[in-house]
Amino acid sequence: MTVTIYHNPRCSKSRQTLELIKAKNISPIIIEYLKSNLTASEIKHILKCLDSSARVIIRSSEAAYKQLNLDDDTLSEQTLINAIAGHPELLQRPIVLNGDIAVVGRPPEKILEIL
Repeated sequence: MTVTIYHNPRCSKSRQTLELIKAKNISPIIIEYLKSNLTASEIKHILKCLDSSARVIIRSSEAAYKQLNLDDDTLSEQTLINAIAGHPELLQRPIVLNGDIAVVGRPPEKILEIL
């Protein structure tokens, strides 16, 4: 089992999620996405694992969301993905992958569905 967490150590939900994973005696791959700047193809992979659209993983409370007018429903999926790649703070956190399935850890206990 390969578990990966897209993690922001400053986020309490992300820290709680990481602790839940460790409590299951799992040593996850930890990707601090604010430092690593995910590529568009990495974001597409996450979306495929989530079986979801980019809108689900965008944090609408971030300043970049408003500055880039990402609330425009006519924006393409690729435009949203590129926005996340260019502004990693827009990525919802945490996201946990187990193989090729994923969940957004909000609430943190949601990740238990895939562990």
